Amino acid sequence: MSKNNKTDNQTEDTRVQGTLVENSDVQEAIAQEASDEANLDRTPREQETREIEEQRKPWTPPQLLETPEPPAGIHYRWVRTAVRGEEDRKNVHYRFREGYVPVKPEEVNGYHLPTINEGEHAGTVGIGGLILCKIPQETINERNAYYESRTSAQMEAVDNDLMKDEHPAMPITRERKTQVTFGGSKR
Repeated sequence: MSKNNKTDNQTEDTRVQGTLVENSDVQEAIAQEASDEANLDRTPREQETREIEEQRKPWTPPQLLETPEPPAGIHYRWVRTAVRGEEDRKNVHYRFREGYVPVKPEEVNGYHLPTINEGEHAGTVGIGGLILCKIPQETINERNAYYESRTSAQMEAVDNDLMKDEHPAMPITRERKTQVTFGGSKR
């Protein structure tokens, strides 16, 4: 009986080992197959790009003056060319002297903006008596600094003029405070 048990155990061991061998062979074959498929269809990571899926934007009323995002270092502005059918050359030439230049449709990629087909500004982006113009951001910053210095010089002149009329019995204080409210009461 012990001999018979030993033979049964050996047969069982062989069978178990055979099954293990079969399972490892199958696993090896599957791994090899997956590896071959991966090597055939795989592109290097540097060449892979992930395209961002655009999410659906909620509906909003269309804007007549939709302005595209300007390139880095550029500022866009709509410049008035006409008022009630009358040309406004003074405003246009003032803006051009300031440094604004009309934008051509080919400069604005990805946008279908209306263009002016006839007249002095033909071939530029424009609609309803307005043309889209661009100017370097540096120029905008310089202009803003200029007007800020003029404003502070004017405020200083007003303060000096006011202070020279000050009477010792009634001193004038320089307290400036601006507050904007929109209806309702303060809480």
